[in-house]
Amino acid sequence: MTARWVIGLLALVCAQANAAAPFDREQALAQSQAAIGRSVSEHLFYTTDGTVRRLSDYAGKPVVISLIFTSCHHICPTTTQNLAKVVRKARNVLGDASFSVVTIGFDTVHDTADAMRTFAREQNVAIDGWDFLATDAATIDALSRELGFQFQPTGGGFDHLIQSTIVDAKGVIYRQVYGIEFDTPHLIEPLKVLVFGPDPTQSLVEQVTSRVRLFCTVYDPASDSYRFDYSIFVGLVVGIVMGTLFVVLLLREWRNRRRQMSHAVVRGEP
Repeated sequence: MTARWVIGLLALVCAQANAAAPFDREQALAQSQAAIGRSVSEHLFYTTDGTVRRLSDYAGKPVVISLIFTSCHHICPTTTQNLAKVVRKARNVLGDASFSVVTIGFDTVHDTADAMRTFAREQNVAIDGWDFLATDAATIDALSRELGFQFQPTGGGFDHLIQSTIVDAKGVIYRQVYGIEFDTPHLIEPLKVLVFGPDPTQSLVEQVTSRVRLFCTVYDPASDSYRFDYSIFVGLVVGIVMGTLFVVLLLREWRNRRRQMSHAVVRGEP
């Protein structure tokens, strides 16, 4: 009896020693933040209809990457629905084709192309430029390391940091957005900078237009949405005109004083 008790105790100790450590959210957040500025490599995925899609297919404009697992019955669906609300607001002000969104299933055993199609339909996400993708375990392992995304199996699914990663047009991680439900500017402000920011390939007129849209696209807390505020543009133009007029008048006065001083010298006046 004593021997059995000792063996049972040793088995319990070994089981506890081998049990996975609790999910460390602070460490996961630090790893997520450390990924900012990192380039994302090429990876292969499958769309909900089985079409092969590469990450490089999204190059040339910003892309928002969200990782979920389809057997999640609350957190991942709610996160996706809230992300969709903000994406629609962003598209309204930045343009329908201004950025892409991809939702990737990281539980590769269950998150097949069919499962991702069902998940998208259940969340009522039918937005152009938003793909739901499946892939293999090796790809998820590599991609999650690059994105700074941690997930850990639990008895009922996975513990993971709830994050959406904003990648710029060149494939560099620009910003991380956290939470099931986040403030609208947390996603749109960085996208606004990437969409309307400096682009050396644009013409001078296009660059000026983009800068105007960058400064005049503002958040309205009352409606929780963005709008183009013409008054800012008008105020900017008026400010430039007034500043130019002031400089012209100042230069004219300076020239008049120099002319008066020159005439005084010619006449021999003190």
